[in-house]
Amino acid sequence: MSQVREQSRRAGAPALRWQSQAVLLAFLPVTAIWVTLAAGEAWPVHSHLVWLDAAISVGFVALAWCLRAATIGGALTGGIITAALLLRTPGWHTALWPLLALVTLTFAATRFGRRRKEAQGIAEDRRGRRASQVAANLGAAAVVAIPLAGAFGFGSSVPEGRTALVMMLAAMAEAAADTLSSELGQVLGGEPRLLTTLQRVPPGTDGAITWTGTLAGCAGAAIVVAAGEAALLLTRTEALLAPGAAIGGLFFDSLLGAALERRGWLNNDAVNALSTVFAAALAGFACHWA
Repeated sequence: MSQVREQSRRAGAPALRWQSQAVLLAFLPVTAIWVTLAAGEAWPVHSHLVWLDAAISVGFVALAWCLRAATIGGALTGGIITAALLLRTPGWHTALWPLLALVTLTFAATRFGRRRKEAQGIAEDRRGRRASQVAANLGAAAVVAIPLAGAFGFGSSVPEGRTALVMMLAAMAEAAADTLSSELGQVLGGEPRLLTTLQRVPPGTDGAITWTGTLAGCAGAAIVVAAGEAALLLTRTEALLAPGAAIGGLFFDSLLGAALERRGWLNNDAVNALSTVFAAALAGFACHWA
């Protein structure tokens, strides 16, 4: 199965662009403010780590822009999110490793079979991902990583500990799964069906899934979680909960696409953001009851 995007590219529809702006405003300001405060607090004692985090974030911005993986706005948004993840998990045991796995997988998947996707009119923009697209995919991971900011219904002490790391990892794994299922499913083939009705639909229909794409998405989620398990020293239970929540978010993405995006009620940025939030929340609830 694979999630595939609709050829009309509803994310760019003028009537729904406010949703992309809302996604950006929901994640970016709080992340940028926390990065500034956390860097200022850490500076007197750990100035070398602040410099290192800044250098890595700037390097991420430059690399993303030079490779045309993102527009300048998208690259800057990714740089701020990278800084937040690094400040939240400093040192070698950092969220940078699953983030690198996510970025590498999505970059490769986006370019895999590009000519075929361009011929079908469903390829990503050659200028790269916009700021709202980056925020939709990575914003939830950054926010739940911020102490107290990503409670999602739990007590403030819960997201600050191990649960926050699992939620963060689940959000990143869902973003990887969604991109791989869409990008690879469109190339590897398979008969697209709507998740809600199992009706056969043309390739590129919002909410459509194929076996090949979803298997690719699940594999992508597993790779990101494996990188996070080693880097963040997760327990076996935590390492199982994160990909399970990510796959749940992947199907939730298809459900929103079939039920709401096809009708023009949500755009792709809103669907992606809600799906990563759902994956993070699902991981949090699972950790709470595990």
